[in-house]
Amino acid sequence: MDNNKAVLIVVDAQNGFIREPSKPVIPVIADLVSRWQENGGDVVFTRYLNYPGSPFERMIHWTALQDSPQTDIVSDLLPLARRATAVLDKTIYSLFSDEGAELVEQHGWTDLYICGIATESCVLKTAVDAFERDLTPWLLEDASASHAGSAVHDAGILVASRFIGVDQIIKTTDVPRSLLPESSSAERAHAG
Repeated sequence: MDNNKAVLIVVDAQNGFIREPSKPVIPVIADLVSRWQENGGDVVFTRYLNYPGSPFERMIHWTALQDSPQTDIVSDLLPLARRATAVLDKTIYSLFSDEGAELVEQHGWTDLYICGIATESCVLKTAVDAFERDLTPWLLEDASASHAGSAVHDAGILVASRFIGVDQIIKTTDVPRSLLPESSSAERAHAG
C-alpha cells in the first residue's frame, strides 16, 4: 500500500464525549497517533461543534459541546493534534463536510483508518460516508468507543460491519506495518 494514500482520522476525541465508558480508549488513540506520526503518516483530528438551533438541539434536545472546555480535544491528545496534518471543525456527524471532503481530495487519501468517539455515530457516519465516496474505510474497533457504554459501541460495530463490510472492521494490530510499525518492547511493557 502507498503510505501517501492512507490517513488516520481521529474522530471527536473531545472533553464533552469523555465518560467512564469512553475514557479508556484515549491512551489507545494516543499510542496509535504517536506511532502513526513517528512513521510520517498523515493524521486528521475532527472536532464536533454544536450550535444553538442545530438539528441536534432542535430534534434530539442535545445542547452539549457548544463551548470550551467541552469542545476541546482531550489534553492527552492535544500535543499530537498540534502536529496533525489538520484539525477539522465540523457541525455534522461525519468528517465529510464540504471542507473535510475537500481535504481528503486535495491529499489524495484513499484509505481512511478511522477511530475515536462515538463508534455508533460520528465514527460510523465517517466510515459510511467514505465507503459511499468509493474510498476504503477501516474502522479501528479497539481505538473507538462510545460514551454510552460497551453495548452501544458493539451495536455501532455491528451496524458498521453491515454498511462497510465485516473485513473493514479491524484492530490496531491489523494495521499494515508499513503504516504503523510495531511499538517497542518497552512501550508494550508499559501499556500492559
